[in-house]
Amino acid sequence: MEIRAEDVKALREKTGAGMMDCKKALTEAGGDFKKAEKILKEIGAASAAKRVGRITKEGRIFTKISGSKAGILELTCETDFVARNQEFIRLGNEILSLIVDKGVSPQSNEITEKITTLISTIKENMILRRSDVISAAPDELIVEYVHGEGRIGVLVKAKVDKPELLKNEKVRAFVFDCALHVAAFSPQFLSEESIPPEYLKEQEEIFMKQAESLGKPANVLQGIVKGKLKKHFAEVCLLDQPFVRDDKRSVLKVAQDVGKEVGGTINIVQFLYYRVGEDLK
Repeated sequence: MEIRAEDVKALREKTGAGMMDCKKALTEAGGDFKKAEKILKEIGAASAAKRVGRITKEGRIFTKISGSKAGILELTCETDFVARNQEFIRLGNEILSLIVDKGVSPQSNEITEKITTLISTIKENMILRRSDVISAAPDELIVEYVHGEGRIGVLVKAKVDKPELLKNEKVRAFVFDCALHVAAFSPQFLSEESIPPEYLKEQEEIFMKQAESLGKPANVLQGIVKGKLKKHFAEVCLLDQPFVRDDKRSVLKVAQDVGKEVGGTINIVQFLYYRVGEDLK
């Protein structure tokens, strides 16, 4: 039977599949539109399966704040060209909305099918590499920041002691600057108190080994190790790092100063930092 060009066009617009695939599916389905859709999904799934395992070093970070919840997601692909593709960007935002707004699991069939469908259209492997959702209490504020073309994404949560401070422009500007700071300096931990014991022990052992080569007495070595740890904390802990807008003060000191200025207290209590392709070990 003859397959009309307008039917091929309509199927392409609905499914996003290539023109030739649409024509082939309609031919195989005897012109039955719904059957052709099913055939295309089967073709897409098979096509996507062939691409599974191909390295996805490129991608994009997505963030979303919705009411008291916020989410961050990394969707990877094979090339930077696809990372800039509007369909790829639409997919990332759509998936994150499902996760944040509807509580859909990142491993759900619904999300897997959406990724598989776009893989079959764009012809590149894609992976939902990771995602997180955080919530804000009534006295907390979450801000988001995405750097460049989605290479880095950040969420920062702050806690205040007075509800009216949540809408204070100076407070919001400071918390946003903290998100810029995290994007720029990629701290590993929030504060000294949040450092895992095993990490702290490892650093102490490293610094002690370095100090022992100096041949100093034990009590002197302890002081050297303590000094090295303090310097290290200023490098890896957000609150101890020199603030991005004023490197003469730490992030913690600026938070205290802004709090005094607005007549309250501001505490940065959580942050999430995602960079495309970063080592997750």
